[in-house]
Amino acid sequence: MQNTENNVVERELELRLVLSPERSIPVPARLAYHVDDPYAVHITFHVGSEHPVHWTFARELLVEGVFRPCGHGDVRIWPTKVDGRDVILTALSSPDGDALLEAPSAQVSAWLERTLRVVPPGTETERLGIDDGLAELLATTVVTDELWLRDPWPSDESTEGEL
Repeated sequence: MQNTENNVVERELELRLVLSPERSIPVPARLAYHVDDPYAVHITFHVGSEHPVHWTFARELLVEGVFRPCGHGDVRIWPTKVDGRDVILTALSSPDGDALLEAPSAQVSAWLERTLRVVPPGTETERLGIDDGLAELLATTVVTDELWLRDPWPSDESTEGEL
């Protein structure tokens, strides 16, 4: 499923939670990319618990991980083959535990390509509205400064009605 409503690119897919080299279990997951959070990708998956698990990390990390091993610390991603299939492995580490997830390379790559068409690399900053926010902040500051600098007590030399 590809959804681009409300500036979100989503994809439902089945990951595999790798328990050992010989054993893995299916894990329903959703990839999500939000245009208003252009540097991040979000993965939500269920691991047999009542509450889904959410992970957010850099889109750039996933883009690189499709082609070569990358990442360090909590998120590491690399492409490989499992039983003749192209897959992307993602190792996640947290205080709650570690997980190794296997995703079909073609499905992740197609979804990732869609996110790159919606917000091309290098244009992410434009989506954040930083310039608009900064302009608004500066405009407010100028008005505030004018009020702040105005003398609230007219001097004895001022003429009537003059501030």
